[in-house]
Amino acid sequence: MRINILRAESIRMENDMRSNKVWGFSKEAFFFAVLFCACLISPLFLASCRSAENSGVAGKPVSSATGTEPSGSKAERTEGKSSESGSIASSSGDTAETAPASSEVTEQAIEQQVQQKLSEMTLAEKVAQLFLITPNALTGCQKVTAAGSTTRAALQKYPVGGLIYFDSNIVTPDQLKAMTANTQKYAMEMEGIPLFLALDEEGGTVARIGNNPNFKVKQYTDMALIGASRDPQKAYEVGATIGSYLSEYGLNLDFAPDADVLTNPSNTVIGNRSFGTDAALVAEMDLQVSQGLADHHVLSCFKHFPGHGATAGDTHKGFAYTNKSLEELRKSELVPFQAAAQHNIPFLMVSHISVPNVIGDNTPSSLSKVMITDILRNRLGYNGIIITDSMSMGAIVNNYGTKESVLRSLQAGADMILMPQDFKTAYQAVLSAVSDGSLSEQRIEESVKRILRVKLGLKQ
Repeated sequence: MRINILRAESIRMENDMRSNKVWGFSKEAFFFAVLFCACLISPLFLASCRSAENSGVAGKPVSSATGTEPSGSKAERTEGKSSESGSIASSSGDTAETAPASSEVTEQAIEQQVQQKLSEMTLAEKVAQLFLITPNALTGCQKVTAAGSTTRAALQKYPVGGLIYFDSNIVTPDQLKAMTANTQKYAMEMEGIPLFLALDEEGGTVARIGNNPNFKVKQYTDMALIGASRDPQKAYEVGATIGSYLSEYGLNLDFAPDADVLTNPSNTVIGNRSFGTDAALVAEMDLQVSQGLADHHVLSCFKHFPGHGATAGDTHKGFAYTNKSLEELRKSELVPFQAAAQHNIPFLMVSHISVPNVIGDNTPSSLSKVMITDILRNRLGYNGIIITDSMSMGAIVNNYGTKESVLRSLQAGADMILMPQDFKTAYQAVLSAVSDGSLSEQRIEESVKRILRVKLGLKQ
């Protein structure tokens, strides 16, 4: 029966063809009918394509909780994203291929700017970039709460890498905004690169703005309670909240999070500032805080390498040490700092802790080539800016002079010196060391390049 129907249909179509018809219609009528249908269908097809394309960018990808790209080759990172996005990646392949190229172009552009800027700088300007000091030390004034002609003149003479603010510098929201805005404006007018404007804003006990009653910002408990929750989202919220108001007040560097693993129950200097005793948890919480800060264009700094949570003593007052071996440290205290290296955290602070079973003597880590270059740079692979803890602490000033401590730290591989006891003496000591050959200009430029890369990245 089906065969007979098909045969009859075939005969009918054949007769139509002989009579210049298609399915009973004239060829002209059939042509216009097809054209009319095509006009109706085409807009619907295009709208469908646009809808499918847009669906591929609807969600915001979650990064690895830093403000910078994770380590590894561009090809590896692109491949990972493609496999996660599945069919979306295959339907928008051009986008997936061009994104890393754009990132590479940005990196190349920054590197060219770094080389250009470095070639234009005098030795004195390069040396000044190595210091991050208080506005009081810069200007010579006892209490600085504004930035005017004195600040401008001081920056012109000493174009330092950055400034750090403390409670005495921070009065009200409007005052802080005006001070940071003017300071940054002077730096850009004179040097063409931004200053690092920093403070310690960990949340909890250590919060220069958060604990000031004149600032109506959200306050947090100590990080120990955040860590006890084991909820990384809470750590991210800490970073995002703090980053939001730091950015509003013109600050671009937070000496946080605390990356110390609290392994010594007798430790008093860190205590509840740490996220806890679990090294992996501390690392994850630190990365989340860093991501929150980065999402508001604020740089983070993991501290205090190689880990103040294991120590007996307080470097603020004097000698502090841990008797752990390198292998013991790598299993616990160094885990967060390894994470910092893997995720390109922009700053890492090295403390004045002594580790005699690693170094062989009681040299503070901040002055030790073994700790800074051999272990932190080479073994852990950290490529960001290494800054010392304050060089005004008892562990340094009670045992070393300003010149000796600053030169030994730079020779050991540190990039920036935080708050030397006498800035002008320290600055002149570095210039003199380059002149007499005890410190090479090449060594200075290695650090200045790292500093410029981060600063020029802030301008992008």
